[in-house]
Amino acid sequence: MNEEKKLEELRVVIARHRRWDLIFLIAGVLALMIALLTFMALFTQMLIDGMPRLSWDFFTSFPSRRPESAGILSAWVGTTLVMLVTAISAVPLGIAAGVYLEEYAPKNLFTELIEINVTNLAGVPSIIYGLLALGLFVYQLGLEQSILAAGLTLALLILPIVIVATREAIRTIPIVIREGSYALGATKWETVADHLLPYSAPGILTGVIIGLARAIGETAPIITIGALTFIAFLPPSPIKNEFPFISFEWLAAPFTVMPIQMFNWVSRPEEEFQSNAAAAGLILVVMTLAMNALAIYLRYRMRKKIKW
Repeated sequence: MNEEKKLEELRVVIARHRRWDLIFLIAGVLALMIALLTFMALFTQMLIDGMPRLSWDFFTSFPSRRPESAGILSAWVGTTLVMLVTAISAVPLGIAAGVYLEEYAPKNLFTELIEINVTNLAGVPSIIYGLLALGLFVYQLGLEQSILAAGLTLALLILPIVIVATREAIRTIPIVIREGSYALGATKWETVADHLLPYSAPGILTGVIIGLARAIGETAPIITIGALTFIAFLPPSPIKNEFPFISFEWLAAPFTVMPIQMFNWVSRPEEEFQSNAAAAGLILVVMTLAMNALAIYLRYRMRKKIKW
């Protein structure tokens, strides 16, 4: 009798848990659908407003006070150069820091504090990085409102993301890979370089691209360090005709980026400028989605080649 009563109570508990699971499932699907439909509605409206302005002239023209002849040439060139500096600065340093913290750093209170702070820095608002860069890069180091200062600012922004992604990717490697490498006489560095980094490359690459996709749409830190809202010229070319054929003058040039150009157009009362802003926003959204899709594709392709 007692066993039948306990069995009935267990069935009641299981049924109640199943009902709660169903409720949470429905709530999760509804939340996802609301977010997805909101994005689709905004993207569709942006598509309707911005598609008529997309043309070759829009990509090859400078900003103008006349909306029909305004373009994003200086904005997308500035975005490309800033992201180049960001990638060159943040990616090697972030991967090296992640490898050191995960494989080489001694486990003590100091390294634990570093790990906690790195994790917390990934959630710091971007405006804080802008204020830090304003004081450090612009005023202390005298980089002024340059492409180099902007690239280093965004590098600070995504550096914690790259470090965390590197560490998490390395942690997914089974311990038997390390043990097998050491058993065959490999050194610590040979194990890291020949096994851990190649096998964790899909996860690291995903974190890097997602970090860059976040940086490409940031506005607050770039405005804080003094990016121009209207610029009708391009930085000096990185390539010269005479020896040594490479120039770094463009690093000190003033700049603008796509989000700031959009902000400039949105703040104007003319309806035609709103269409220009929608077109620029459409390009930025497509670039961000393309970077995320690339991260997913590369992770899938690289993981298919890994055979544990």
